[in-house]
Amino acid sequence: MVHMTSRAFTVGFDLDMTLIDSRPGIHACFRELSARTGTYIDADLAITRLGPPLLDELVNWFPEERIEAMADLYREMYSTIAITATPAMAGAREAIEAVRAAGGRAIVVTAKYAPNAELHLEHLGIEADAVIGDLWAERKAEALLEHGAAVYVGDHTGDVRGARRADAYSVAVATGPCPAEELRDAGADVVLTDLTEFPAWLTSYASR
Repeated sequence: MVHMTSRAFTVGFDLDMTLIDSRPGIHACFRELSARTGTYIDADLAITRLGPPLLDELVNWFPEERIEAMADLYREMYSTIAITATPAMAGAREAIEAVRAAGGRAIVVTAKYAPNAELHLEHLGIEADAVIGDLWAERKAEALLEHGAAVYVGDHTGDVRGARRADAYSVAVATGPCPAEELRDAGADVVLTDLTEFPAWLTSYASR
């Protein structure tokens, strides 16, 4: 494992329900997708299971032959519907700033479509050194390894699996669909209540 005391350590962050509360924007998008297609979508249910790729959710509402087209339509609508409706999670900016203050790089590795992920960060004034999209669970390790990430922070058991695959320290935040106990059982090295606890944890970890 790369230690945080090295000069150029990298910390990876998930996006949805880690850095941003994407529930309002995604809820609005699913409601609009339902209205445009005439297909029932339970938006209230959909936002309780954020984390996996969009296609994994769409298969619950559309036949297989329509999935790709519906994904394209959703992503097209997303930039005008979801961005301004989505706030930062508590402590998100401070977590990124803590990495920078310690001399590190902060990257975002997410299952979200990368252009939309970048729009979220730009709108909220959160600056990442790199944004890598369309990666979920174990596949997140591809980006974490490429960027030499020592730590990966996420809210889902899929994020824990990605960190483990990359041999990165798994920091979980219990702000998404997975409760703290489930994150621990999945193999998280530490579970924080939310990102407001991250700067103090980083200081402690870096001093080891």
